Amino acid sequence: MTTSKPLKGVGVLITRPEHQADDLCQSIESLGGTAIRFPVLQIEDIDDTTLFYSQIDRLDTFDIAIFISPNAVNKAISLVRARKKWPDNVKIAAVGKTSAKALDRLGLIADIFPSKKFNSEALLSLDEMQDVSGKNIIIFRGDGGRELLAETLKSRGATVEYAECYKRSKPKTDVSALLKHWARGEVNIIVTTSNEGLHNLYDMVGQLGRQWLTKSPVIVISDRGADLAMQLGFKHRPIVSSLASDEAIVNTLVQWHALQCA
Repeated sequence: MTTSKPLKGVGVLITRPEHQADDLCQSIESLGGTAIRFPVLQIEDIDDTTLFYSQIDRLDTFDIAIFISPNAVNKAISLVRARKKWPDNVKIAAVGKTSAKALDRLGLIADIFPSKKFNSEALLSLDEMQDVSGKNIIIFRGDGGRELLAETLKSRGATVEYAECYKRSKPKTDVSALLKHWARGEVNIIVTTSNEGLHNLYDMVGQLGRQWLTKSPVIVISDRGADLAMQLGFKHRPIVSSLASDEAIVNTLVQWHALQCA
């Protein structure tokens, strides 16, 4: 291993949605690694926008709009701008730095977002999210997901609505190429950035693939993800990246590989 190519010879299975994988894959390959793409989530438009547009028509009645993910940002803002300008009176909150950056790219500023950990718990711990009694809050997200954010805000006296602006599905992908990579020993570690994605990966690879999957090292982005991997039968305790950003994941990969070579 050389300093300039600290991931030389490392095959990394990247499970992000296809449109979100490029930067991470390029970072891995710039450090000598091989990125093996196998998307386990597909992001699609919602079938019926009637409810969503009815919420957008009264967007200025909300005090805070929360964006769960970059997908929520990109899908929601595109739909909003097809209808109206973003109201100046509605504060914007983002669960993570990547969502805040996605907003910035679209010319909007996240007024509220955590600076260390990037999850619902971290957002809820901020001072701005404590005294929300009587406030109207809208949460932009995909179909389904964790209820913690809405339930906690309701318990603090807020009125909360979900605005579902995209849906997630499990891709119908031929798994044979991935199984060949595993059979040739080319998959050294897996990166997964959502629990739903990890569930999908487990389902998609089938019984044969699970024999390799559960023996592989895996990087996750939360303790919940690590717990899920163990429940699914992974043999080694997952490595938890400090953040979900590309930079943090790559740093985690480099540190992991350095330990393997020590």
